[in-house]
Amino acid sequence: MPPRYVLAIDAGTTGNRAILFDRDMRVAARAYRELPVSFPHPGWVEQDPEAIRDGCLEAARETLSGVDPRDVAAIGIANQRETVIVWDSETGKPLCPAIVWQDRRTAEFCRGLDSAFLRRRTGLPADPYFSASKLRWIREHVALPGSAIAGTVDSWVLWNLTGGRRHATDASNASRTLLFDLRTGAWDPELCALFDVPRSMLPEITPTGGDLGACDPAVLGAPIPVAAAVGDQQAALFGQGCFRAGDAKATFGTGLFLVCNAGGEIPASDALLSTVAWRLGGETTYALEGSAFVAGAAVQWLRDGLGLIASADDSEAAAESVADNGGVYFAPALSGLGSPYWDAAARGLFIGLTRGTTRAHLVRAVLEAIAYQTRQLVELLGAALGVSIPELRADGGATGNGFLMRHLADVIGLRVVRPEMAELTAAGAAGIAGIAAGIWRSPEDFADRLGARRVFAPSGAARDAEYGRWKEAVERSRSWAS
Repeated sequence: MPPRYVLAIDAGTTGNRAILFDRDMRVAARAYRELPVSFPHPGWVEQDPEAIRDGCLEAARETLSGVDPRDVAAIGIANQRETVIVWDSETGKPLCPAIVWQDRRTAEFCRGLDSAFLRRRTGLPADPYFSASKLRWIREHVALPGSAIAGTVDSWVLWNLTGGRRHATDASNASRTLLFDLRTGAWDPELCALFDVPRSMLPEITPTGGDLGACDPAVLGAPIPVAAAVGDQQAALFGQGCFRAGDAKATFGTGLFLVCNAGGEIPASDALLSTVAWRLGGETTYALEGSAFVAGAAVQWLRDGLGLIASADDSEAAAESVADNGGVYFAPALSGLGSPYWDAAARGLFIGLTRGTTRAHLVRAVLEAIAYQTRQLVELLGAALGVSIPELRADGGATGNGFLMRHLADVIGLRVVRPEMAELTAAGAAGIAGIAAGIWRSPEDFADRLGARRVFAPSGAARDAEYGRWKEAVERSRSWAS
């Protein structure tokens, strides 16, 4: 019998999960390992590369514990993007902590760069969010041996799955580094020189789906083909079935990422990011993306940093316990601001506090801010493409919050469509790998198996005034550091 399963490894920011899908995209098994994040200095965000590796492999082994690994047709990797890892190619040991995409330590260096030039070449602005300045910082501050190599999280996971036989990254991840020329689809020598990154340290760039190597049998018990590697937001775009130009999705995870399929031509925008969606069958599909650094992370902060809620689920009940936000607005600049500001110096704040402000008002203001951020990105996307988005497909952990989904539909004035399957990032990685391995005939064949969706329709409630006040709060968060 032909293999029946596809394994997705989703190496996320706050956790690593593995999900085993059958041919009908039913979940046969799943496992999860939480991933610690450290903040050693203000603006610094780090993780242990060995914890990333071990979490991915442990979750994969647990997921495969009840099946014959030879019954797995392929593995697809999805990953937190822009995070940089440097390791020794001879020993396989990491040489320093991973610098996470949220890290802002290179902000001053990035302010001195020609952002317009970088946008023309890479589709990205000069910002510490992207990988190149992180790698430059490591080379300046860590004594690296000649055998040091680097990559984003997909490269690190692939290296460990294949027993060190493959040092590669796909085009979607390469396009997030500030070292990749969108026009040529390759590493750019001028950019490598600008960031002082030797080409020899960088991985080979591969298609998003195809032959990325085979697992070392000692790792997962069989030489399972690795058939996909894709950045997490592009994976969610694929998992949402956004195969046509103009299809858009928003992922509400640690951050908020609104991504729209832009077709086969490189899109242009001064406010949004132009990036590779995927490279399949010799053709590259591009995307426009709006990135907000803090979404679910703000809810986590309410829980862990302020102690205002006992769990993320408590935020829905707290928000619904008050009639409105009590005039309180939250500027979610806890890690600076992404699209459209690209302001690393901005700082988070609440405004409108009074003696009548309660815990519930603060929680509600945080959830409302996620919706207002989304509206801002939807408006920018529509302006860049010259079209109106017909609906917004939503995924990620925060979509389980009913208050947020209802408020979001009202704020953006569009239908919000939430799939029954919550883990669209893993589904997208599985879909790309399964198509490459022959499990599904086409993207449409894969999408037909994704199951039911729930629709949140706008109620018609006017939210323009509140949206305007929220934008005022964001502007104040920008002036705070000046």
